[in-house]
Amino acid sequence: MNKHSKNAAKRKMRGALRVADCNLLADAVAIGIDLGDSSSNICVIDAAGEIESESRIRTTEAGVRAYFEHLAPARVAMETGTHSGWVSRLIAEYGHHVIVANARELRKIHQSNHKNDRADAEALARMLRADPRLLAPVTLRSAAMQNDMALLRARDVLVRTRARCTTAARGLVKASGKRLPGCSTESFPRKVRAYIPAELQGALEPLLAVLEALDVQIRSCDEQIATMAQERYPASAVLEQIAGIGTLTAVAFMLTLGDCGRFEHSRDVGPYLGLVPRQADSGACSPQLGITKAGNSSMRRLLVGSAQYILGRFGPDTDLRRFGLRIAARGGKNAKKRAVIAVARKLAVLLHRLWVTAECYEPLRNERLAQTASPTATTATASTAASSTATTAVETAA
Repeated sequence: MNKHSKNAAKRKMRGALRVADCNLLADAVAIGIDLGDSSSNICVIDAAGEIESESRIRTTEAGVRAYFEHLAPARVAMETGTHSGWVSRLIAEYGHHVIVANARELRKIHQSNHKNDRADAEALARMLRADPRLLAPVTLRSAAMQNDMALLRARDVLVRTRARCTTAARGLVKASGKRLPGCSTESFPRKVRAYIPAELQGALEPLLAVLEALDVQIRSCDEQIATMAQERYPASAVLEQIAGIGTLTAVAFMLTLGDCGRFEHSRDVGPYLGLVPRQADSGACSPQLGITKAGNSSMRRLLVGSAQYILGRFGPDTDLRRFGLRIAARGGKNAKKRAVIAVARKLAVLLHRLWVTAECYEPLRNERLAQTASPTATTATASTAASSTATTAVETAA
């Protein structure tokens, strides 16, 4: 059995197990939990659709265990959130079938003028009883992967904090009528110190000290991520074949998706990461809208950053670059932005494909296939077209 068949078999098995679990508990009570930071509301709906009980528990391990350890196996629904990961895993230990609902999708369905925690818990239980698909269930990471993702998120916080401190320092100097020289964020504390006005030394020196400390911590995170990739995510090396994809982006992609077998088609990854346009069609009206921005925002930022590099002046000649430059060459107010998003979406699809197949990446695969399909085509024509496209790309992306 080849790798594709094995992945398909795994997906079918997981789906069959989920359906079987639901069928086994179809006549059991349905429990909805509205998770709060300090306390959580619980609503139990019996097989007849009546409220059997309502409770309020502490959102702690002891509180969750005390409530669920003595209950007969039941179906339990909760929304995604800070506590959904550890709470769902803890409840599942007692034999309950836990469904974690997509909070973003539920907001579109369950809208009320009388929204409160008790009502939310009841709504979750009733939707679970009616049809679990209404909850738009999500797949959560394992505890180990969640811990690994915490390192990436901590790094992201450090990077964004560094950017804010840098912007604040420039703004404070600019307000005094002077400007700091341009330089990279990493070299900012070292290069601008000599240009800070004497009257602002007291205000900016603490910021520069924080920036230097942040640089040290970010480098430490990068070292830990590199070690993590080698030891626990060796497949990330396959993804790093693509120019513009480093260890951070490769590992983040694998942790965000969790399991490449979750997606039957690689093209499904784009919508999962929020890189497809929103739709609000009505009759003959079909407005052009921005992307959905669903899914992990940090992963989306990393992919967009990689796409910007691919389309930039230093990006190598690849199918991805040519694709984006064709879109940018159409002109228009937002042509370049559309090109970046389109490349980011294609990049997500390509990363998933490489992860599934572990193939050797061909930067100009489309060109090779075209030459194979049309052996009579002259090399000169292809070269001229490529040169023309590349020239347009540099001018557009610059």
